[in-house]
Amino acid sequence: MILPEQRREEWNDFVAASKYGDVLQCWEWGELKARTGWQPLRVAVERDGQIAAACLVLRRAIPLLGGCLLYAPRGPIVDFTDESLWSELLAEIRHLANEQKAVAFKIDPAIPIEHERVGTMLRAAGFRPRPRIGELGATQPRYVMKMDISADPDDLIMQFKSKTRYNIRLAKRKGVVVTADCTRDDIAEFYRILQITAQRDGFLIRDISYFYDLWDLIIQHGLGRMFLAYVGEELVAGTIAFVLRQQAWYVYGASSNRYREKMPNYALQWEMMQWARAQGCRVFDMRGVVQEIDGVAQGKLDGLNRFKQGFAARYVEYIGEWDLIFRPVWYKLFTTGEPMIRSLRKMIANFRPYKG
Repeated sequence: MILPEQRREEWNDFVAASKYGDVLQCWEWGELKARTGWQPLRVAVERDGQIAAACLVLRRAIPLLGGCLLYAPRGPIVDFTDESLWSELLAEIRHLANEQKAVAFKIDPAIPIEHERVGTMLRAAGFRPRPRIGELGATQPRYVMKMDISADPDDLIMQFKSKTRYNIRLAKRKGVVVTADCTRDDIAEFYRILQITAQRDGFLIRDISYFYDLWDLIIQHGLGRMFLAYVGEELVAGTIAFVLRQQAWYVYGASSNRYREKMPNYALQWEMMQWARAQGCRVFDMRGVVQEIDGVAQGKLDGLNRFKQGFAARYVEYIGEWDLIFRPVWYKLFTTGEPMIRSLRKMIANFRPYKG
């Protein structure tokens, strides 16, 4: 069934209670994505009048080809050990896909790769694993770093590597001040240094309007927080974190080219962790890193792994993206054209002048 607006709170409670729940499956995330061309559809299975399985499905039309793509970011939220429940949810999604003339249904649940049984169930249901995309592995990071932040702050910081502890204290001595007392007006300044970061590190960013929407629909609803680091009156770095009951995620980070030697990024991470712990979180997800093989980070972005390991975060690899294909010919055309479109967007962005 498709859940109505009146059951928003019940939906979010169910997602938050799941071991593999994620903000990207919350009701508000669907509202945010609706402003970027996706149509949110909340599919649920009930048992005794209560939600027993849920999947925020985002629908997007595929230009020229016709039909649409269905995508469940960090979904579905279902107990895969209950095969009948999984079958019921999948039947609901297949029905939806038929109604919408979907080309394919994509999922990327936050389930560790060690859970081989889930992969077996997905294959049996007709899903195909998608190839890795880029160094982070998928649309949502396939490789992440997580840490347990339930310990007392004094004990928690002692778990960090000595160099990380030193850099946190150095930032304080050098006058870095972090504030979480941000307003919507601060988005423009955060976005300014995000542009600097993107230009320096060579990645694409969304238009500033997306971040205003993020504030209105996620942060204002208690599902996130912005943090800004200053040296004197100058903004030098900033982050945005998401939170959902016992979990928090470091999602966006930005820094200027000035005062990097004062280690503002270390101060920001420590501040986010303490805030998340105060919210009742036990897990802090530092999000994307590169793949590790036998404990060795692979690729040019291996510095991400070293930085996050300094906070005693542990490496986690998820089962990745899986596609359930309904229209094979159209799917092949779509997947063939998708990388070319991505490359074209990056090329256009590289020629776009920076407006500082």
